[in-house]
Parts: sequence; C-alpha cells; structure tokens
Amino acid sequence: MLADAVTWWTFFKISINERLVYRADFMLGTLMRFLPTLTQIFLWWAIYDVISTPGSADSAEGPDKAIAGYRYGEMVAYYLMVIISRAFSSMPGLTSGIAQQVRNGEVKKFLIQPVDMQGCLLMQRIAHKLVYYIIAIIPFAIVFYSCGGFFERGWPPADVQIVFYCALILGFLLGFFLEYCLGLISFWFLEVTSLTFIYMLMNFLLSGHMFPLELLPTEPFNARLIVDFLPFKYLAYFPAAVFLGKVEGPEMYQGLAILTGWVVFFIALSRVLWWRGIKRYSGYGG
Repeated sequence: MLADAVTWWTFFKISINERLVYRADFMLGTLMRFLPTLTQIFLWWAIYDVISTPGSADSAEGPDKAIAGYRYGEMVAYYLMVIISRAFSSMPGLTSGIAQQVRNGEVKKFLIQPVDMQGCLLMQRIAHKLVYYIIAIIPFAIVFYSCGGFFERGWPPADVQIVFYCALILGFLLGFFLEYCLGLISFWFLEVTSLTFIYMLMNFLLSGHMFPLELLPTEPFNARLIVDFLPFKYLAYFPAAVFLGKVEGPEMYQGLAILTGWVVFFIALSRVLWWRGIKRYSGYGG
C-alpha cells in the first residue's frame, strides 16, 4: 500500500509539472471558452423577452415569467454553474487515449511493470484538474463577478454547499471511471470512435449541459423519468441544481446517494473490464 502511494504521488508530481508547462497560455483560452455561454445568454434573453412582450399569451407575468421553474436570471446562473460542473466531470481524450494504448500495444507496460494503469491515469487527471483551476481562477472570477447579479439567491446555506462540493468531487470520479470503462472496451473492439461519439452526444443532451433537465418533455413518454435512472444528470445538472436550490431537502441527499452508487458501480465495472480485457490481450515485440 505504501509503495503504491509513493508511485501515485510520483505520477502526480510529474503530471503537475507537465501541465504547468503546456498550460502557460491557458488563462486567455479559458476566458475565450466563455464566449459560447454569452451566445446562450443572449438566446435566452430573446426567448424571455418574447414571452413577456405585451399581447403575448404569457405577458401577464412580465419579465419574471418562469420557464420550467427558471426565471431569466436563474437560467443564466444555471449555465454558469454547469460550466463549473463540466469542468470537473469532463475527461477530454481519456477514452481515445486508452483505446490508442491498447491498439498500439503500449498498454503492455502496465502488465510488465509494477504500475497500475487506473491509478496512473487517475493521478494524471487529478493533476490536470488542479492545474486547470489554479490557472483558470482569474478568468472564472472575472466572469462570475460580472454575472453576479444573476445569482439572486446568493450563496446557499452551509449544508447545501457541502453537498454541492461533494457532488463536484463525485462528478469528477464518475466522469473518470465512466470514460475509463469506455476506453477498456477497446480490448474487444479496437476502434471505439463511434462509441465515443454516441456517448458524447448522449452526455451533451442528457447531462443538462444544453438545457435544464426540467425542460425535457413528459409526453408521449416521460423523458425526465428515464434520465433520472441514468448517470448523465450527475455530470452537469445535479451540482448546478443543488447550488441554485432546484434540488432541495431529501431529494438532494437522495441524489448524492445515487451519485455515490454510480461511482461505486463504475469503479467495480472498471476492474472487471480490466481483468477480463488483459486475458484477451496479446502483445508482441520488445
């Protein structure tokens, strides 16, 4: 156990150094990534402006008209909080990187050396997120300070904040182990590009990244009920909804428990896929 901890710490330090080097210009890039959010803000402003126009069917409620329980300010705040959630749970290149190592035979180094692939990649991703937030803290501060007026409720109570932070950490683990499992499927199918595309599409639509899940239709079938049984909502929607008070009380703790269950499930599944995968794997050469 101590030897494993030392190995992981070594990987972590090396990963920190690597990412500090190539992310020297990342601050400006992070600020530019908020530009698509501005498009969403103007889009929703136009939508709310239309429904509050005199003469429209919903004009009686004025600018405070709520769509699926979200007023305009809450909708903007939701998109900003989703950026936080996605920054924790997104794992760019993880699935394709694992598939490439299996396809090119690089994975054999984890079979002949005392290094665990899962632990190594996990330390690299933790280092990646840590460096990301260290460098991106200034752009985030500028954007959230500028948009502070949209957060009408202010900071939530302490217990809600604790659940929110736990949801972010668990969302990171869920995103990692879910995509790690997808990468391990390459032991059976060397090309997983199509599978990755399908996952990213479902993730984008069902995680709440594109719109709050309250907007999902209930007819001809209850899409929201289906999404509640899937892990995607915990990658973006759940932490944001907790912070904004859209998920409260027992439902909040129930969601955190379900999120924990999904993390445990994918951790166990990742070990099973690894054990079965290396039994199928054949490596040749030096």
